[in-house]
This record gives sequence, structure tokens and C-alpha cells, in this order.
Amino acid sequence: MVVRILRTTPVWRWCASVGLACALLLLWSGNVAAAHGVAQDDASFFLMNVGAAIGPFMYLGAKHMFTGYDHLLFLVGVLFFLYRIQDVIAYVSLFTLGHSVTLLAGVLWGVQANSFIVDAIIGLSVVYKAFDNMDGFRRFLGFQPNTKIAVLVFGLFHGFGLATTLQELSLSQEGLVTNILSFNVGVEMGQILALTGVLIALSFWRTRAGFLRHAFVANAVLMAGGFTLMGYQIVGYFVNAS
Repeated sequence: MVVRILRTTPVWRWCASVGLACALLLLWSGNVAAAHGVAQDDASFFLMNVGAAIGPFMYLGAKHMFTGYDHLLFLVGVLFFLYRIQDVIAYVSLFTLGHSVTLLAGVLWGVQANSFIVDAIIGLSVVYKAFDNMDGFRRFLGFQPNTKIAVLVFGLFHGFGLATTLQELSLSQEGLVTNILSFNVGVEMGQILALTGVLIALSFWRTRAGFLRHAFVANAVLMAGGFTLMGYQIVGYFVNAS
């Protein structure tokens, strides 16, 4: 039924909904570019800390997940039409796997990439999932990509995005492995807490009569958020390259 409702949505409504959502989101743009940013106090701690600090790094990891709205936007898109708990666990596990691999590889093994490009791809991940939820692939392109593979691949970029930020802080090598593992555990704990809230909100919304009617507009707003994130990173790339 969900697919039928989204598939029968007129093309003009697609354009109008996404366009309106983009316009509204452009009015809210104060901290868009800082989705992976680290607060000044937190950055000072990263720079000054020497040796293992398991508790503080776990706390900072959890804090990052709650303030990393690029992660949250993507995961809202992933969970939007997942009704079975086994599906939720499967998709979140794939995202967690990808996120953890590149976070650890980037910081511990020095794997590097341009942070603007990585963050632009993270914005693209939000656009992708919203477009998928709107049945855009089947309707406009005539095929349906493997969503689980997409979540895993985009999870790699989400972890890499955070890794590029931490690389810029020149973390102390003393206790680095312990600290980054603690930070990653904190990220995943924060993710569980954040997703619990998202699932509770979605579960309540799904009991309302207007859920399916408003699902299209909600995903249009989600897509607009992804385009906004992409735009800031692309502009930042060219500004810094000039």
C-alpha cells in the first residue's frame, strides 16, 4: 500500500514538495556545514589529552551521534518504512559495521580523503534513502538497488567523515587505540539511544491515520536536507581549492 501511494504521486507534487522543502531548509542553515564538527571544548580535550581516557572518549562518541544530524537524517530514512524488529537490527548492524570500519581505519591506519568530498557523499546518502522511500528508483529509473548494500556502503562514508575530522586534531599516539575504540563504542551507544527515540516517534506516528498521506512530504523534507548538506560541502570544496 505504501508503494502504491508513493508511486501514484504526481510528478508536479514531487517537484513542488522537494522545492518547498529546500527553500525552508535554506532558511535554516546556521550549522549545516558543521555536521561532523567538533565543539571547541571537545577539540581542546582531544588536543590536550595524553594517554588512555576511556570514559571521556565514550562520552564524546555518544555526544557526536546526538549532534551528528547527518547520521540521524540518514538513519531516519533507513528506519522510515521498517516495521519488523529483525529488519531494523539488520540494517542498523550494516550501518554500524561500515561506520566502525572506516572510523578505525581512518584514525588508526591513516587512511585519508578530502573531507568535503566525503561529507558531500554523506549528504548524498540522505538524498538516496529519501528518494528510495519515495519509490523514485522504480518510478523514474525502472529498477530497485539493493538497499542493504547501499546502507553498508554509505555507512563506510559516514565513518570516514568522522575520521577525517579526528585526523585534523592530531590526536596523541599514547593510548590512541584504546581511546578510538572507546570513542567508537560511545558512538554506537549514542546511536542506540538516538534510534530508540526515532523508533518510538515513528511507531507512534504510524498509528495515526495520516502517516501514509504525509510520508511523501516527510521524505521530500529529508531529501531537501540531504541536498542542503551536499551543497554546503561542494561549495566548501571549491572555496578551499581556490
